[in-house]
Amino acid sequence: MTAQFEFAAPGRVLFGWGRFPEAGAAAMAFGRPVLFVTSNHPERAAALEDRLATAVSGWSAIHLTVAGEPDTETIATGCRIAREAGCAAVLAVGGGAVIDAGKAIAALVPNPRPLVDYLEVIGAALPLDHPPLPFIAVPTTAGAGAEATRNAVLRCPDRQVKVSLRSPLMLPRLAVVDPELSFTLPPAVTAATGMDALTQLIEPFVSLRANPFTDALCREGIRLIVRSLERACHDPNRPAREDMALAACFSGMALANSGLGAVHGFAAPIGGRFAAPHGAVCAALLAPVMEANIASLTNNAADSPALRRYGELAALLTGRPDARPQDGARFVRQLAGRLAIRPLSAFGIGPDDLSELVRHARAASSMRANPVTLTDEELTAILRDAISSTAPHLCENAPPCESA
Repeated sequence: MTAQFEFAAPGRVLFGWGRFPEAGAAAMAFGRPVLFVTSNHPERAAALEDRLATAVSGWSAIHLTVAGEPDTETIATGCRIAREAGCAAVLAVGGGAVIDAGKAIAALVPNPRPLVDYLEVIGAALPLDHPPLPFIAVPTTAGAGAEATRNAVLRCPDRQVKVSLRSPLMLPRLAVVDPELSFTLPPAVTAATGMDALTQLIEPFVSLRANPFTDALCREGIRLIVRSLERACHDPNRPAREDMALAACFSGMALANSGLGAVHGFAAPIGGRFAAPHGAVCAALLAPVMEANIASLTNNAADSPALRRYGELAALLTGRPDARPQDGARFVRQLAGRLAIRPLSAFGIGPDDLSELVRHARAASSMRANPVTLTDEELTAILRDAISSTAPHLCENAPPCESA
């Protein structure tokens, strides 16, 4: 745990069933038109906008759809549209990809430099020259926590990598977390996004930059996910959706303030090279990374505070005070099996890709907060495991999740 830390969060968070229309009123308060960013599902987008037009007097918006995870070309197009229309604010309603797209557009519209100048890893990572447009985030999945972060993850197709545009100025002015919007998510999406949220609670908890604020969020968020993720997938109801929406928001605050680890270190190059949803990638990698970290700490730093953290994590996951670190990793592997999380091979990733993915993962900013420095051999073993062994049949006979 770091001796000094800071904690940053969105300017305001509105949480509750049916609160979505309040986002429209808040956006219009900044002026008109609003850039309204949604996913590329016309019927759903039209229904969302109809609700806003009905609830908000004088609703005026320019609609932008985002297909898949945002890339640099999508952001450039969105900035051009927003500038030409004179948009006063950006409202993004969707999953993490949509929110990241809206966040990046809001940041870049007032800033004149080429996008690459502001990007990490492949660019100069320059600070923004001017404050972003007011940005409002409304998640429709319970996973990415992007409504509570100060970065936007973008695909760079020419470099085959995903990198962040990051600034403390990019925290949303307002996050409206309405669990009702996730109620109709199909089970597979609920599972992958929920495992993403779990990853974003586990990695900050064992991070080298963990702090008391994020610890509190992680402990409560993990408890909520253990209680409700499987229920949200297989027998969704209002309490389960509320638990997952809250846990996802907690995960965004945790990662924004304490960093991540090797799971997200791998997710950046994998997402840049393959058409693999971010949540599904994290879900496949989480147990193998936990096992590798625990083994390395056990063998090389048995008195490490990080290893004690994995012991506490195991107790949170299993509900057993005497759980060992390895029990927590086993719990996550079994959970992934029951949720039918697919192995990375399902996205075309194979043995020939390992060395390049390991090389690029080492350069990812998320790796810096991993609780232990893993060797290339250990990183390669993680990928081999995630390519082949995260499959439903592995855990068909696993016991049900225990509540923490």
